Amino acid sequence: MDNFIVSARKYRPQNFNTVVGQQHITTTLKNAIKNNQLAHAFLFCGPRGVGKTTCARILAKTINCTNQTPEGEACNVCNSCVSFDAGTSMNIHELDAASNNSVDDIRALVDQVRFAPQAGKYKVYIVDEVHMLSSSAFNAFLKTLEEPPAHAIFILATTEKHKIIPTILSRCQIFDFKRITNNDTVEHLQEIVDKEHIKAEKAALQVIAQKSEGCMRDSLSILDKIVSFTNGEVTYQNTLEHLNILDEDYFFKLLAAMQEQDLAGAMLLYDSINRKGFEGDLVLNGFAEFIRNLLVCKDVKSASLLEVVEGMQSKYISVAEKTSLSYLVSALNILNDTEINFKMARNKRLHVELALIKLNFLQQAIDMASDKGTVIKKKRLDGPIAFKTKAIQPLGAVSIQSTLPGSSSFSSTSVDPSKTNSPKLFIDKAASTSQAAMLRADLQPPVETVAAIPLSSKPIAETGGKKNLLDALREKAGAKYDIQEVKEASVLTIEALKQFWDKYTIELEKQLKHSAAGTFKIAGLSIDSDIHFTVHVSAITAQKFVEQEKLDLKEQLHSLFNNRLIDFDILVDLGEKEDVPLHMRLNSKQKFERIAEQYPLIKELKERLRLEIDY
Repeated sequence: MDNFIVSARKYRPQNFNTVVGQQHITTTLKNAIKNNQLAHAFLFCGPRGVGKTTCARILAKTINCTNQTPEGEACNVCNSCVSFDAGTSMNIHELDAASNNSVDDIRALVDQVRFAPQAGKYKVYIVDEVHMLSSSAFNAFLKTLEEPPAHAIFILATTEKHKIIPTILSRCQIFDFKRITNNDTVEHLQEIVDKEHIKAEKAALQVIAQKSEGCMRDSLSILDKIVSFTNGEVTYQNTLEHLNILDEDYFFKLLAAMQEQDLAGAMLLYDSINRKGFEGDLVLNGFAEFIRNLLVCKDVKSASLLEVVEGMQSKYISVAEKTSLSYLVSALNILNDTEINFKMARNKRLHVELALIKLNFLQQAIDMASDKGTVIKKKRLDGPIAFKTKAIQPLGAVSIQSTLPGSSSFSSTSVDPSKTNSPKLFIDKAASTSQAAMLRADLQPPVETVAAIPLSSKPIAETGGKKNLLDALREKAGAKYDIQEVKEASVLTIEALKQFWDKYTIELEKQLKHSAAGTFKIAGLSIDSDIHFTVHVSAITAQKFVEQEKLDLKEQLHSLFNNRLIDFDILVDLGEKEDVPLHMRLNSKQKFERIAEQYPLIKELKERLRLEIDY
């Protein structure tokens, strides 16, 4: 039986014309060979599997060919080409820098450079994965790379150009390889399956090209696996099954169920997908890509960016026309957030189902937030907010003596409103505090109370003819919603706090939490600010009792004082001796001995039954 050779090696290009998707590089190299303008050092960089090492070998083979074609290609029949194809050529040296990255390896390479080739014009040194060389190896390579002998040509290949030091880059002629397009990959795969007499659907080859993401070597490896899996018949369905890819028909059905707000249908469809072995992250990623393709199809100019199998373009375009742009953008945003938080979710299936529920009711939310097909934006308050005030009448010539009894110590002063912005009062220092307080109370401006009115009752003309989101919602929902007055926050005083604290202590006693209740009784309280106070305890054990009740305490405090900002700290006064209850200081054995001392019958029962107590 013949040895099997994988397609990536069997169909490796042997000349520049057979290189796929890199015409901008192969044309440059052929012209340089024809015009005898070869550089002494090349750097081939780009993604994996796009032909860097292949082009390096073709270049080495072509420049040593003794009978080149007029187009600058190797003849493949001369002794040099035959020996090169057989792997016996002495004019090409390949070094894997990933495993030979030390200074000694580079010095050994430099020592070989000085010897001229036995046959042919050039010795070609191909250094693959050159970014793996150490800094010392790079520096040892610099001088030879800058001024090599006339018969030496260096070709460096790498997938990570940014890791190469600038002194190496400046000495090389750089060629950037690009990813191979899906169309080029499909054409190359079609040629191979025709040569191998394999039945393959074009849609299956397109799926393979999409999965390889521009890497020709990966696409050939995938093709070999599927051919072995299907026994020589590559179809669209078995390709999806082998590559573990979700069929796009599932996403079309899922979108249709969501737009009809058929939550049960969407959940059942996701359950069937999950039963087939597709995890939630694959569903989220695939559905997000599906929504992206629909967005691309919304505009004719961007429809060329759609990369799907043959026959699906028309279906995408028809569904995109029926789906609103706002729904697609909002859905893509929800899917993106869900996919980001997927790894942190404990129940991953529930996490995906929550996203599906949001998408199911997304169209309803968009309809409520729109008015006659236009989306209503929320109000933005970038500037200062105007508030209503009431002007204070000027005092004019006011005689204070006539307004206050016993005001002989006051001086009567007339105020001219045209010369002053605010009234001024001159009060004798000998005036009593009560009289001054009465004066301030008389001069206090009356506070105007504005009754709360529904926002929907405001005329539209006052807002420039535009509706805000709340107005539109009120018009649609009717009078179901009422404005409730927000309760004013109460002042946090020590008296009210202590009263609350005593009530909470009684509740702890009712719950049989005697240790915690004892701690609350001896705890001290001090007010720090309007929204903060401190609880003083005498021991760390007491601090733990208060911390166990902290959440419940804060919830009841917020409700009592109508203020969600109230918080407190627990401070342990280390200067005092810790007063631990007796039952907390004794261990299990000491507790039993104390009980037996108080109740001798227990001790007698233990001895008669010969019990062994596990302390």
